[in-house]
Amino acid sequence: MTHPGEITRRQLLRRIGITAFAAGPGAALLSACATSGAGSEPSAAPSTSVAASSDPANPFGVDPKKPLEVVIFGGGYGDAYAKDVHEPLYTKAFPGVTIKHTATQQIGTQLRPRFVSGDVPDVVNNSGPEAMDLAALAAEGHLADLSALFDAPSVDDPSRKVRDTVTPAVLDNAKINGKDLVLNYTVSHRALWYNAKLFESKGWSLPKTWAEFTALGETARKEGILLFAYPGQKGPYYQLWNVLYTAAKIGGNQVLIDIDNLVDGAWNADAMKKSVTAWAEIQAKYGDKAYFGLDHTQTQVKQLQNKLLFYPVGSWIENEMAKDKPLDFEYAIAPIPDVTSSDAMPYGAVQVGVGENFVVAAKGKNPQGGLEYLRLMLSEEGAKGFTRKTQNLTVVNGAAEGLDLPPGLMSAARAQDAAGQNIITDARFEGWYKELFDHGTEQINVVMAGRVTPEEFCARMQKKADEIKKDSSVAKQTRSQ
Repeated sequence: MTHPGEITRRQLLRRIGITAFAAGPGAALLSACATSGAGSEPSAAPSTSVAASSDPANPFGVDPKKPLEVVIFGGGYGDAYAKDVHEPLYTKAFPGVTIKHTATQQIGTQLRPRFVSGDVPDVVNNSGPEAMDLAALAAEGHLADLSALFDAPSVDDPSRKVRDTVTPAVLDNAKINGKDLVLNYTVSHRALWYNAKLFESKGWSLPKTWAEFTALGETARKEGILLFAYPGQKGPYYQLWNVLYTAAKIGGNQVLIDIDNLVDGAWNADAMKKSVTAWAEIQAKYGDKAYFGLDHTQTQVKQLQNKLLFYPVGSWIENEMAKDKPLDFEYAIAPIPDVTSSDAMPYGAVQVGVGENFVVAAKGKNPQGGLEYLRLMLSEEGAKGFTRKTQNLTVVNGAAEGLDLPPGLMSAARAQDAAGQNIITDARFEGWYKELFDHGTEQINVVMAGRVTPEEFCARMQKKADEIKKDSSVAKQTRSQ
């Protein structure tokens, strides 16, 4: 029996794993780190397709003796899911094959020179603060076309295509210049995360309005606790996300859609200025500039020590800090409080999306093996194994049925359930125009530190967006929702 307000595991999996991404017209389907768009691939780019095979057990015609190289971002999810689950599935399918495995938090530093030289790995988990510019790689023909993957028979039921086993948002967000080039593998929630046990012990309620938010800041300050902090060294993009999602809450998802579409003046929208102003004031009154010198791990440890209440991050945080988390700490998700009395989206709106992107190198030594590796990741065994290792859900429908899920994920499920259709979209310019996103990551520290005004921040972002819009060498992407 479930109590009022509780949901069963089956309901959780249905709502997070399927329903949220199969919602009717008007629902905002999103991507945590992916790209999407329309248009045509530059004609200079070589073919990125892999020919299909008639064998449903080996649909890409993999040479069973050819080695495979896999590079994993060693961040919040770690790399055990690859070493202990996905790579063994590949060696089981092709006994005796050699897999070279690398885990790094410096994806760009390690791989950009290799893409230039032509010595590229076959599978890349392109994530983290040094994620590569996928649009640029696509323009050079470096990314294999994944349409063959999505049209291939699924591992578990060859009568069904892979595309029929994943949430529709995977397909919506796979595209760069009209081609399926990116696989987003996880379902994630980005919001403000906090310690539910601390709130319970103090008798505190989640703030629903900005006035309640600042009042809690005053209360917490008396106990030596910061209301809010983010990592200014490695992870300032967490706060850029937070500002963008707050702007969408204030003005609606069209605010972010306009930014993605490089609409004139989009960064100077009133909702964007209000969002930056609100958070800059929170930092000035209830933050600590010392956090600008900390990386994400250091900041997250301080939250585990109850030195700060709210931290803007995604649902990978629970697994990332599992080894350090004390018994009196329980991760939970908090929606962004109402900033104004007329926010376009009501209290409870949350950001939900697919993310953690994987690509196959079209010019690698074994692109066929790369596609098969992704197909095995999208099997039920591959998806269940990932969830067991990371305590995060994948985009494979129903694959986590029967698994025990941690409190933070259950909290996120309840928040998503309460949000209903009020889902905050992502900002896809992160993948479309990495130069703009990197500029935003730099400028968010500048405005949060009070070195420029919110108006100046917006003006600087608009200037960079205008430069990219005028640059004919940059392939443009568009979205309608």
